[in-house]
Amino acid sequence: MGGAGGGYEDVYARLKAYEGCAAAVGGVGKDLVNAPMIRHWCEALGDTNPAYAGAEAVAPPTMLQAWTMGGLSGHEGRSEAYDELLGLLDGAGYTSVVATDCEQEYLRPLRPGDLITFDAVIESVSERKTTKLGTGYFVTTRMDVRAGGEPAGTHRFRILKYVPVGRARRDSPVTGRAEASEAGPVAAAGRRAAQPGADATTPRSERSGSERSLSERPRPVVNRDNAGFWEGVSRHRLLIQRCEECRTLRFPWLPGCNACGGMEWDTVEAAGEGTVYSYVVMHHPPFPAFDPPYAVGLVELAEGVRMISNVVGVPHDRVRIGMPVRLEFERVDEELELPVFRATEGSEV
Repeated sequence: MGGAGGGYEDVYARLKAYEGCAAAVGGVGKDLVNAPMIRHWCEALGDTNPAYAGAEAVAPPTMLQAWTMGGLSGHEGRSEAYDELLGLLDGAGYTSVVATDCEQEYLRPLRPGDLITFDAVIESVSERKTTKLGTGYFVTTRMDVRAGGEPAGTHRFRILKYVPVGRARRDSPVTGRAEASEAGPVAAAGRRAAQPGADATTPRSERSGSERSLSERPRPVVNRDNAGFWEGVSRHRLLIQRCEECRTLRFPWLPGCNACGGMEWDTVEAAGEGTVYSYVVMHHPPFPAFDPPYAVGLVELAEGVRMISNVVGVPHDRVRIGMPVRLEFERVDEELELPVFRATEGSEV
């Protein structure tokens, strides 16, 4: 990939110097592996595998990262090198971040009572890439997880630190800094409000091209595992995977069945009826593409699977658990439609 003068080359060389440095050393899980967390996880995902309950229970393998997370109190034990790497990217203007994917390898089951310890390393930093979200660098960390001192698994986590589409940037051959034209989403929102005739009540279709780019919704990450789902959405069909071996329905889309492990599947189309199983009302952080407060629901479809989406057609403070909703497809900009759930007539509780 071509660089943008000496600025890009300088930033990239400095980023690459962090490959192989520790991201965390001697980390300890805040909780022992325990049955209540396993139960809550399984209930949230609708996973009824008997291996995860009873006297001989093990934790679902995909909980590997859960036992290492810092929680609301934040990260502890993160290395100075990792903070320097993120600081370098922030200073170069790549201040936005999105998690893109993770890879896990399981070496032994985790059981209630296991003490989790871990180390992490900055495994790689990519060249500068241009994506639909914006331009930036992919940073991959590898975490080696131990249970009771024994290797239990490996977790690779990849983020993109980027400058969003629609925000101008420039490479300085003197400093190597890539600077955005605004300080961030709050500043962008302030600039939009200052434009005559362009406020939060202006319909999206009537806003200027530059303003629409600031307000564009983030793009969903489409990969080989979920491409069929998004292809269905483009045709106004909500498709649910079905295992060809045990006929278990699953959502979100996965490469294999979490009930029997089968790798072959087909799809069924959701009828579109559902109820609000749980929900949150989002107030923060502010972002130009959204207008808080708004309700995000965990919707249980009539077919039995659950999915996360917006609840529309009712004020955010009137959303209730058990509220019936109906699937519809909402066009949020010229390129993107998303499945949302509208409260049905007379459904307010």
